[in-house]
Amino acid sequence: MGSVFCREISVGYDEEGSGEPLVLIHGHPFNRSMWRPQTEHFSRAGWRVIAPDLRGYGDSTVVPGTTPLATFARDIVGLLDRLGVERCVLGGLSMGGQIVMECYRLFPERVRGLVFADTFAAAETADGRTARYDMAERLLREGMDGYAHEVLAKMVSPRTIASQPEVAAHVLGMMTSTAPEGAAAALRGRAERPDYAELLTRVSVPALVVVGTEDAYTPVSDARDIHERIPDSRLAVIEQAAHMPNLERPTAFNAALDAFLAALPQTTATPAPQG
Repeated sequence: MGSVFCREISVGYDEEGSGEPLVLIHGHPFNRSMWRPQTEHFSRAGWRVIAPDLRGYGDSTVVPGTTPLATFARDIVGLLDRLGVERCVLGGLSMGGQIVMECYRLFPERVRGLVFADTFAAAETADGRTARYDMAERLLREGMDGYAHEVLAKMVSPRTIASQPEVAAHVLGMMTSTAPEGAAAALRGRAERPDYAELLTRVSVPALVVVGTEDAYTPVSDARDIHERIPDSRLAVIEQAAHMPNLERPTAFNAALDAFLAALPQTTATPAPQG
């Protein structure tokens, strides 16, 4: 674990293992600890796993206002530059998946594989935009606690809450410890996100799409849409999981990611982009 100063903010991150880089981007309103089962597994399996905290979350600097997805993407690439990572397999869950899409839009030469977990590609609807702005104001006014308890049973399935209370407690703890200012800034940024549907049809690297069968936020139909748009992609549907299959069913999630990573073409050294 560490922290570096890049792009005017301090970025907290975990880095474990050695080998080819695997970079994992958390969702809202979480932090890098949501990837703990993957960081532990894949660092032992020969990967250099890097899991940063996004600005406004975890140990990274909280910046009030509005944080567009492009800002998150540039933060990620700034961290990769500081860590000497030229190309990586880049994955993200929910908002993290949309940040991965934005990274690929801006920096496709930095990516050798993509992982999209429980996310969707469409731009926000008018009603959705209003709801995100309203939620941003609510979080600033009330804090995270009420919201976190309301959404827990959608972030993880009721089955998970009953059978794995430690997972539910971890998810609830991440949500309640997030700074309202950071969460609100991200909500405003996501309200104005672009539509990535056409971009996905032009993806030229292998991709894995993962979703939980009980995900109400980004249902299986959203994952199938992404899978069908990306020319060289795999789809893994994780049973008995909601919006966070990596934590609810880590063995199944890791197995799907293991198989995807094992099938990637061998990497060749490429010069780091200039500028």
